[in-house]
Amino acid sequence: MLHTSLRAAGILLLVLTAGCESYLPSFYNVPIRQGNYLDPELVGRLHPGMTKTQVQRILGTPLITDPFHQSRWDYYYYYKRGGQISDQRHITLFFRGDTLDRIDGAID
Repeated sequence: MLHTSLRAAGILLLVLTAGCESYLPSFYNVPIRQGNYLDPELVGRLHPGMTKTQVQRILGTPLITDPFHQSRWDYYYYYKRGGQISDQRHITLFFRGDTLDRIDGAID
């Protein structure tokens, strides 16, 4: 009988706290990486005159491709740990036709 009431109390406690996750202390936050990782060495390989295919081989597919601005690719990256963004990077590539024309943004 005591075992059953302890089990019922445990289940009741779980049900009551299930929706209160934000109120309970958290001991571990999962690190979150979003976007395309922008390695400074890889970004340093980019130069005007490269084709879109060459750029994709180095950086991958851009996170954002605007259908109304086919000549602009945006690469975003951030790393969030413990609820705080600890690393954030962004570059924008501009193309003229199929050729890289200019790079905006700096990666440290």
